[in-house]
Amino acid sequence: MNKFYALFDYLSIPTLKNHWQIVLISAVLCSILYEVSRLMSPVLFPKTFQFFKGYNAPNWHIHVVSTVHCVVVVLASFLILADTTLKHDRVFGYVPWIADIYSISCGYFLWDIFVALYFYKDQGISMVMHGAASFSVFILSFYPFVNYYGAIFLMYELSTIFLNINWFMDKLGWTGSKLQLANGIVLIVTFFCARIVFGVYMSYQFWTDIYAVRDRVPMQLWVVYGTANIVTLCLNFYWFRLMIKMLQKRFAGPVKKA
Repeated sequence: MNKFYALFDYLSIPTLKNHWQIVLISAVLCSILYEVSRLMSPVLFPKTFQFFKGYNAPNWHIHVVSTVHCVVVVLASFLILADTTLKHDRVFGYVPWIADIYSISCGYFLWDIFVALYFYKDQGISMVMHGAASFSVFILSFYPFVNYYGAIFLMYELSTIFLNINWFMDKLGWTGSKLQLANGIVLIVTFFCARIVFGVYMSYQFWTDIYAVRDRVPMQLWVVYGTANIVTLCLNFYWFRLMIKMLQKRFAGPVKKA
């Protein structure tokens, strides 16, 4: 076990010694949730699943796991931002229960990597890269590093909840309904508030805090978190533009009843 823990020290993620079990448990729970959806969803939605072929059913189960993860971490992100310990040291602060939350996300993205590799032909290389990049960001938080700002990445998932709901509505035959229109509006608003307004503001705070202690920040953390922040911000603006266009196109005609 000492050699196992020494690996964490070697990788400069020493606090993972206290949380690696939760990472593994989280990954296992994601697998269990996937199997529960595989067994229960066809029973609950028989009319939808009778038309599913190939990757459609696995994609449904993946969305179920994604949605549950999003709900859990979004609720937790509000608690993280309110923590007084991290507010006093937003770059190197460490609180065990908050690291446990990041362990849950690490486990989810670890599971997500294997799923993306398994369904590589259906998802493409982009989803493998997305899972690997997200896992890298959260696993390096065990330096410990920017545990306060990790909540910002988690809060981005607020819009993902409504994006997944929109996807489920398409599969359930509610495309173009009033209910989907209402969800689409909430999606646009939450995406704009969480990822654009709040995201840009907190990114400024993020860079300000890191620059203030720049001599203590290793180069690999500059590269990983700097790249992740810039790429994410650019993607957020790009995705927001696409969502506006999609909403305009989808509801250009008469709106169906839910």
